[in-house]
Amino acid sequence: MPDVLERLKVLIDSSTPIVVIETVEEMRAVRLVRAASAPLNLAVFEWSIASGLVRCGSDAVVHEHGFPGSAHTTDTGGAVALYHSQDPAQALGNLEALSIEAVFILKDFHRHVEDPVVVRRLRDVGQKFSANRRTIVITAPAFTVPAELRGLIEFVELPLPDTPRLRQIIDEVAARLGQTRTLHSSLDNTGLDAVATNLRGLTEEEADRAISQAVVTRYGLVPATVTDVLDAKKDLLRRAGMLEFVDASENMAAIGGLENLKGWLAQRRGAWDDDARQFGLEPARGVIILGVQGCGKSLCARAVAGEWKLPLVKFDTATVFDKYIGETEKRIQQVFRVAEGLSPCVLWIDELEKVFAGSGPDSASVDAGVSSRILASFLSWMQDRKAPVFVAATCNNVTALPPELIRKGRFDELFFVDLPNQAERKQIFAIQLANRKRNPAEFDLDQIAVAANRFSGAEIDAAVQSALYAAFASKQPLTTETILAALARTVPLSTTRAEEIQALRIWAKQRAVPASAPVVIGEGA
Repeated sequence: MPDVLERLKVLIDSSTPIVVIETVEEMRAVRLVRAASAPLNLAVFEWSIASGLVRCGSDAVVHEHGFPGSAHTTDTGGAVALYHSQDPAQALGNLEALSIEAVFILKDFHRHVEDPVVVRRLRDVGQKFSANRRTIVITAPAFTVPAELRGLIEFVELPLPDTPRLRQIIDEVAARLGQTRTLHSSLDNTGLDAVATNLRGLTEEEADRAISQAVVTRYGLVPATVTDVLDAKKDLLRRAGMLEFVDASENMAAIGGLENLKGWLAQRRGAWDDDARQFGLEPARGVIILGVQGCGKSLCARAVAGEWKLPLVKFDTATVFDKYIGETEKRIQQVFRVAEGLSPCVLWIDELEKVFAGSGPDSASVDAGVSSRILASFLSWMQDRKAPVFVAATCNNVTALPPELIRKGRFDELFFVDLPNQAERKQIFAIQLANRKRNPAEFDLDQIAVAANRFSGAEIDAAVQSALYAAFASKQPLTTETILAALARTVPLSTTRAEEIQALRIWAKQRAVPASAPVVIGEGA
């Protein structure tokens, strides 16, 4: 907050003509502008299409003094309302002729910059304001800068609240609600810190609403508040789209095989701690897990978060693209901001290639260059970010990935997940049977693993499920023979898409680290 205040002060005091605050937190933005203007002794005015121009701190509309054109007297205790001051072009004309130094907040003005008359007026006003301390501050959830205004505008970003600020919000909410009802709070500092941690990633206004609802529901700050606010945050992120909280209940024990990948991740587990930072370690940036479909890539991404005891958020790539120019890039920047606000966390990007499809040299003709700009933003964030966000990305079609993405220094490592070998298939069958309340020791796992040669992990799972259905229908126990029969009925992906899998293996041989340990000589593939 102090950094934002200081930046606003500098921009206003240095006669920046137009400042844009892109945010959904309009009230917070207005408070910040007022706070930045106060020590500069500048008046603050607000404009909206509903109210016209009003001076902050007054319920009266702006007086006629200093404004040109016609006005009409209203019955507001001597105040004079500007004629058509609710019209954006007319309001800008009024500001242009105003002689006093002041700050003018224009709310939701993004809706009006498609009008060429408004853009011309805004440009005229901006050029005139640059000569003295008069600044227009535009607040909007999103703002696309017209080409005519690019040299006149500065952007200010409202950061998500950190843990100390969230603790303040919790205290403020409790004090406010405590004035109208009796609250029974039993959380100590550790509990309050846990509540604040679970609010990370939300805006100040969202955090205020989440904690307010939790306090009203429980009549105070109690142990259940910790999970209440987490549930509220999950719901808010789900409704906002793009990011989704995922239950990370799995750990590495849920994965059969992939010993190289498991060992690599185990080495980096403690790199988030203070001791690791003091030792000189940087938190791991991320990993790309590519390979054959159905071989556990997504399970690995979930297991990373479960093993490291970190929140797992999934990036819904389908929601990031927008038909409006500039909106897609802003959405992906929002994803980065929220992920950093949730840190330390694991950011799971499933099917990474879908995000950057078409980001090659011809992307300008395909999608107006959107994919290339998204790639540039992502690479910049991966390179420069300071927050501990581990990116676990999965990929099926590596040929669709731009080469810049897999270059060393972006992700820490690139692992290739092949079809499980015989030892891994045996482990996978044991895990699947145990998950279904069966004792793996009662089955001939070696025979089953051999019969499942060239089956993926997902196909093994499906075969066990099919065998269970068959056993249940025949009112017989699940046996080795039942599973063997289910395997015999299945045509694996390795048969129907053999050429694709072989091409992927050839590509990965010289470019990726095998996720599995080397196969013992003489063992079936």
